[in-house]
Amino acid sequence: MSQYPKELQYTKEHEWIRVDGTAGIVGITAFAIEQLGDVVHLDLPKVGAKFKAGESFGTIESTKTVSDLYMPVAGTVAEVNTALTNAPEDITQDPHGKNWLVKVTLEGAPSNLMTADQYQKYIAEASSH
Repeated sequence: MSQYPKELQYTKEHEWIRVDGTAGIVGITAFAIEQLGDVVHLDLPKVGAKFKAGESFGTIESTKTVSDLYMPVAGTVAEVNTALTNAPEDITQDPHGKNWLVKVTLEGAPSNLMTADQYQKYIAEASSH
C-alpha cells in the first residue's frame, strides 16, 4: 500500500495539497520528514497572509537543517495548525493527515502538481542518484 494518499497532489519541493473546492490543506510529505530527521521547530505564516505558488511560506527546522516550505498554489492562509507549531515533533506521526501545516483559500486551480504515483516515481529517482 502506498504511504502517499491518492487524493493529494504533490510538489517537487515535497509539499502536498488536498483541494476541496476553493479551499486547500497544505502539508509536508513523509519523504521530506525522513530526510529532515527530528523536527524541532516550525515557522508558519499568520492567517491572512497571501502567497504565490512556489513562494516560501515558512520554514521547518530539524536537528540537521532548516528548510523552506513552499506554497503549492496561490492563495491566502485561512488557518494555521497551531497544535503542530506547539509540538513540531508530532509531524512525523501523521504528516499526510492531522499534521497538516496550513489551510488556504485558493486563488485559482493548482497547476504543475504531481499525482501520488508521479511523486513516488520522482522520489524513487531522486533517492537513487
